[in-house]
Amino acid sequence: MRSILLLSLTLFGLVSLAAAEEPTFGERLGWKATDRILIMHNDDVGMSHESNLGTIEGFEKGIMTSSSTMMPCSWVLEWRDYLLEHPEIDNGLHLTLTSEWKHYRWRPVAGASVVPGLVDDEGYMHRQVLQTITNASADEVEIEIRAQIALAEKMGLTVTHMDSHMGTLFYSKDFLERYIKVGIEKQIPIMMMSGRGEPEKEIQRQLMPQIQAAAKVVWEGGLPVLDYLITETKDTGKTEEMIPALVQRIRDLKPGITQIIHHGTDTGCNFHAISSSGGKRTAELQMTLSPEVKKAIEEEGIILTTYRELMERRKAVKE
Repeated sequence: MRSILLLSLTLFGLVSLAAAEEPTFGERLGWKATDRILIMHNDDVGMSHESNLGTIEGFEKGIMTSSSTMMPCSWVLEWRDYLLEHPEIDNGLHLTLTSEWKHYRWRPVAGASVVPGLVDDEGYMHRQVLQTITNASADEVEIEIRAQIALAEKMGLTVTHMDSHMGTLFYSKDFLERYIKVGIEKQIPIMMMSGRGEPEKEIQRQLMPQIQAAAKVVWEGGLPVLDYLITETKDTGKTEEMIPALVQRIRDLKPGITQIIHHGTDTGCNFHAISSSGGKRTAELQMTLSPEVKKAIEEEGIILTTYRELMERRKAVKE
């Protein structure tokens, strides 16, 4: 494992990664250079009963291969019970440092008195990423990350990987360093993209040098790395428009490992009390279940995978 000093230097851009000139991480993990490997990932599990129902349906009836759990939220126990009956499920931690909804809020697992910078005047996690970055220290972030892992382990959840709710950990170099540090120390795969391809947003373009450098550290720390990350699909909330958009995304996949993130939710009659995003989330679930999407994956020869498999392959790499 690299020293924390070198990790810090790397994240500040003193070591670079020419990602586009190197073999894909898919090829490094033993797939063919031409193989297109896909993780279909569902975020926000445990946030609500409806989130759990949507995720379960996506696994049992759709092409969902992976998901991640929000440990500070109220419906984790229900999801835990499902996982105990289905230990093969790829379950990560959706490391949660913000609480964005108007009336449905949550607090740090570590406790507000332990990580006061992570909470607002009402005692809940800040609503916005910028507020968290402004008020919380990297030490507090690391404490909370470790607390969420510890709670998951205490509850009996298998932790196949970790990622970041609202991307908070990627918008601060100090936070990103702690995310990587804990992942490497515990040998838990973390969602880390290589910096290949054209970023979807301007802020992502600004962060690319930092991300590319971090990917090198993650790989050399013994963890797998994604080649591409897709966080946006056509966001109209209309299933009939979003499904063709996802089909095209799949047909356009490049060789290497791609993760597509969704928030598939069975919104039922109560989710509207949490968020106005129910229409989009329902459409994303229908995308996961869509016969057209399944057909595109089969016709294109896309290989579906999980973080569990990525880590198994990473352990077998001799470098």
